[in-house]
Amino acid sequence: MKNLKDLIEMAFSFNNRIGKILLSWIQNYNHKKYWRRREKVIDKNYKNVFLKLYYLYYIKKVDAYHNCSFGTNYNHGSIFKSPPKLPHGPKNIIVGHNLTIGSNVIIFHNVTLSHGGSIIGDNVLFSTGSVLLSGRNVGNNAKIGANAVIVEDVPSNSTVVLQKPRIILKHNI
Repeated sequence: MKNLKDLIEMAFSFNNRIGKILLSWIQNYNHKKYWRRREKVIDKNYKNVFLKLYYLYYIKKVDAYHNCSFGTNYNHGSIFKSPPKLPHGPKNIIVGHNLTIGSNVIIFHNVTLSHGGSIIGDNVLFSTGSVLLSGRNVGNNAKIGANAVIVEDVPSNSTVVLQKPRIILKHNI
């Protein structure tokens, strides 16, 4: 028989089913539920209009709570091959519309992926605060460093880090 301490730790662990439900209730974000509903909202062939509108309401409510957006609109939005991994949850993640994002993408908090037809490959990691400007593509297995601003295409199997800031225009005051 386990002692009382082990029973309490097991009951309040976030690794079991009850713990995951409790954690999603506390954080106002259930990863599987959110992405399952998002898939139905952007699917043009899904016919239940009222359920689709309710799911869109749920998604926008979660987005507003976490100050995020994953490029979701009624019947269209960014295409994700598989739901991204969000190690710190959806906090301050902005994904524009008309992006194609591969599978096994890891996105940390405060990341911005601008709209404009960018294509992001598989197994890409976006570190905290990184920004992808519109129309820029990222190849497979790329790693984007913290606070890096992507201003040109990133080839596959590469790592991008922020360069030393430089003055490009000096104002006379």
